[in-house]
Amino acid sequence: MKKDRQLEKETIREMIQAAVEAQKKAYAPYSKFYVGAAVLCAGGEVYTGCNIENASYPAGNCAERTALFKAVSEGKTAFLAICIVGGPEGKNEEFCPPCGICRQVLTEFCDPENFLVILAKGTEEYRCYTLEELFPLSFGSRFL
Repeated sequence: MKKDRQLEKETIREMIQAAVEAQKKAYAPYSKFYVGAAVLCAGGEVYTGCNIENASYPAGNCAERTALFKAVSEGKTAFLAICIVGGPEGKNEEFCPPCGICRQVLTEFCDPENFLVILAKGTEEYRCYTLEELFPLSFGSRFL
């Protein structure tokens, strides 16, 4: 693992706990799939988000984008990592990777080679990936 991909274990644990707490606020009456996310800003701030469903399904929003949009709405645009937890009925028994739309949105604000995506199940078991590993050959502003 490259040095710039590492975070302190305590920071990761705090992000997992923040994502788990955010997951408890998820509004998922249709899918019953509850997701929480915590995004770490370059300045050390953590913003959380949960998934928010809607009877008109496309009008809902994922936890990852909720967290990122909260941070951006507060003027933050430099990010180091995101932690994601999720599962049916709020049980985090499997790793919950971000959907394609969330990966695209993360690419808008994050350096794909250095931004960490932390997938957690439970509170201690997690895996770390770079955004580039999860979303290779992504489309971004460099093409515009």
